[in-house]
Amino acid sequence: MADTATPEPSADVLVVGAGPAGSSAAYWLARAGLDVAVLEKSAFPREKVCGDGLTPRGVKALDEMGIDTSPAAGWVRHKGLRVAGGGQVVEVDWPQLENWPDYSLVRRRSEFDAQLAEHARAAGARVHTGVTVTDPLLDDAGRVVGVHTLTGPEKEPGTWRAQLVVSAEGLSGRLAKSLGLVRREDRPLGVAVRRYVTTPRTDDDYLDISFDLSADGPTAASMPGYGWVFGMGDGTANVGFGLLDTRRGDGGDHREVLRQWLATFPAEDQLDEEHAVTPLRGAGLPMALHRGPAYTRGLLLAGDAAGTVNPFNGEGISYAMETGRMAAETATDALARPDGPRREAALRRYPERLRAAYGRHHRLGMGFLALLSRPDVVRFATAHGLKRPAMVDAALRLMGNLTDGRDGDRVDRAIAALTRLTPAV
Repeated sequence: MADTATPEPSADVLVVGAGPAGSSAAYWLARAGLDVAVLEKSAFPREKVCGDGLTPRGVKALDEMGIDTSPAAGWVRHKGLRVAGGGQVVEVDWPQLENWPDYSLVRRRSEFDAQLAEHARAAGARVHTGVTVTDPLLDDAGRVVGVHTLTGPEKEPGTWRAQLVVSAEGLSGRLAKSLGLVRREDRPLGVAVRRYVTTPRTDDDYLDISFDLSADGPTAASMPGYGWVFGMGDGTANVGFGLLDTRRGDGGDHREVLRQWLATFPAEDQLDEEHAVTPLRGAGLPMALHRGPAYTRGLLLAGDAAGTVNPFNGEGISYAMETGRMAAETATDALARPDGPRREAALRRYPERLRAAYGRHHRLGMGFLALLSRPDVVRFATAHGLKRPAMVDAALRLMGNLTDGRDGDRVDRAIAALTRLTPAV
């Protein structure tokens, strides 16, 4: 009798998670002509705790993927930041640079992630939702050759096979932890809490950032961190607070920090709980390449799974999309080589590529967090620094990782020199 067993599904590359890192990886893999399948545990649209803001770095990643980010396509643009600190408030435009756009974007993650996943699907990726990946599938040598899954409401067990697997699972990093890749405790881990409110502050040319999170300015409970009000352009705003390094905070109640800060706004701004339209939700912010190596035994890590959030500002979406592309390019290069040492050598270059791209900047960011953890330093620096436009512009470039490097002006060249002299994490 013929064997009628259903063959195990397979792909050249499996991508686990359909957030910005996973969908970016899938898009670039599909564009390269590889058979790629994305396994996502949730159905779209789905909520993700996030500020919903994309800096010019994120805008560039979207542009390179060919995504229409015009207002007509539902995106809200902002031309800069409104920064409050030390009793000062200043509006600063995004820098005018050769290599980066001069505007930022806002879009709800529930819409953003669904759009990116659909963009990957349109490029040729197979996107499967309702699939929970439980463990890596290992061969006799301990190499990852696929994943074990639970599918649908009945949690039907199954197996997917692939030549390579990209983990874009976020902070949980289940596959990485299964291989012994645990988070480094000496690297910063942030936490963010946010909600949506109905407010007249929904339309604004600037994204609001504040270091003064009480009536008296920065506090021990709020540093190193900041609050935000990002107008969504639809009658609501995303309001939140991010503590950028939980190792340095005093262990206070992050939700209470946000509540006390929002209470300092005028009642007519409607930023209080009475005008909330969603519950207050929180999430972790893994930074400074906190889990590594980012490649081992057939598994590549991208985005939050590798800890690529910027320590300066808690920005993660841009780096998720960038590392998703890097993982895709590495996998494409590797699979073009014969199976064996040459392929493995190509894969082993991936962690160093991440370190070269971000390691020095992240080291600088860790030093910045050490200073930001002191409320008196923050109060002094913002009270005096925000009065100097040139200093604010330079700080925005450094913190946002937005420069033209050695090809730029003297500010960019100074930042490039400082970065080169800094050891990578």
